[in-house]
Amino acid sequence: MQGTVATFDPDTRTGTLVLDDGSELAFPEAAFAASGLRHLRQGQRLTVETDAERGVIRVSLPGID
Repeated sequence: MQGTVATFDPDTRTGTLVLDDGSELAFPEAAFAASGLRHLRQGQRLTVETDAERGVIRVSLPGID
């Protein structure tokens, strides 16, 4: 699934995404840490990996695994 960064706090390394269906999804610091990314900007597109309960486990740039 993909979404767009709506918010990102560089201090806590948490944020929210607006998914393509219009819903919002928060991601924790652990999902950002799993990405290997150093920062995010508002409006940036991301691919989102979730667990069975729809908790975000990893965010990444589209097309980059």
